[in-house]
Amino acid sequence: MGKYLIYGGSGVIGCAIARRLVHAGHRVHLAGRSARTLKALSVEFGCGYSVGDVLAPGVIEQTTSDAGDTLDGLVFAVGSINLKPLARLSDEDFLNDFKLNALSAAKSIQAALPALKASHGTASVLLFSSIAVGQGFASHASVSMAKGAIEGLTRALSAELAPKIRVNAIAPSLTDTGIAKAITGNEALTKAVASLHALPRIGIGDDMAGIAEVLLTDAGSWITGQVMAIDGGRSRARTKG
Repeated sequence: MGKYLIYGGSGVIGCAIARRLVHAGHRVHLAGRSARTLKALSVEFGCGYSVGDVLAPGVIEQTTSDAGDTLDGLVFAVGSINLKPLARLSDEDFLNDFKLNALSAAKSIQAALPALKASHGTASVLLFSSIAVGQGFASHASVSMAKGAIEGLTRALSAELAPKIRVNAIAPSLTDTGIAKAITGNEALTKAVASLHALPRIGIGDDMAGIAEVLLTDAGSWITGQVMAIDGGRSRARTKG
């Protein structure tokens, strides 16, 4: 069984992925900002954890050290939803979104490379993009730029790190997570967004966890360089108009 480092492990998606991996017999090390949540999950999963903000100096390096010398996979389920029209976006908005979503993802992989290369089999990296990269949504310029960088990183590293390390990404549509509460906390808005999907609901953590388990384990051993839309059909299927 494998050992996986999961950034964003205290969040809805990271936690769902961890739970699925643990139930399948794998080991996890969780990383996130909520010490209380991580402590509770460490008891449930029987795992280690690291508390910290990936943007803070030294946190990624310390987390990698805490996770151990050998890793079979890395998940970077950290992100932001900064929705503003272009005229209201500052340089700081763009830079902060890029640093959190893209640069921190690259740095987490960079720090974990020795441990991933030490895996006895083929290791796997899983990143998170957004449906907004492939679809044009108003007020999404900053997050679409940042997540677009994730897709470029996924494809570049899938070539550079092959065949020892596979690299893939998931691009969700709106999912019921903490960072989406500005939308999901509004019942009428949530219902309206849900109706735009061929499968008319918003996503939940388990929707991402199912395909994540495949991409991280031997079940996906011939998959790399892919950005998979888990989006209720929104990016491809139109049931109205």
